Amino acid sequence: MLKLTKKADYGLMALKYLAERPETPALSAKDVADAYGIPAQLLAKILQQLTKSGLLRSHAGMNGGYALAREARSISAYEVILAIDGPFFITSCTKGAKGCELTPSCTIKEPLARVNDTIAGVLKSISIQDLAEHEQPAARARRDQLQAAQGLVALTL
Repeated sequence: MLKLTKKADYGLMALKYLAERPETPALSAKDVADAYGIPAQLLAKILQQLTKSGLLRSHAGMNGGYALAREARSISAYEVILAIDGPFFITSCTKGAKGCELTPSCTIKEPLARVNDTIAGVLKSISIQDLAEHEQPAARARRDQLQAAQGLVALTL
């Protein structure tokens, strides 16, 4: 089963959170961690990695924290995963120049390399903006109810 690491999950969640709040100059690791109920210390390390890779900017000081280094639509899920976990391979035989002892007789290396490339292509096509714009049905229903309630208040005034 292919599965993202917990660190990659947290990194994607953090960038999505930042993308959803473009009006906020910077948010702390604690702000993001509290929003999702994830360990703040672990998230802080992940955010530092993402800053080193150029996906985030860090701001020091009283109102410091992290902000996206580029527009959310120009940051791909693949870039985030690559920055956190390194190169993406579904099999060990596709890693680097080291060959497998079965290479001469292997019949699945090339098909699996194409699968790897396809998965990487899909991840490259998903931007942080795409993640931020995707709402869960329950969240959409709550938002719609709130907007309807605000409309009723406006109508009664």
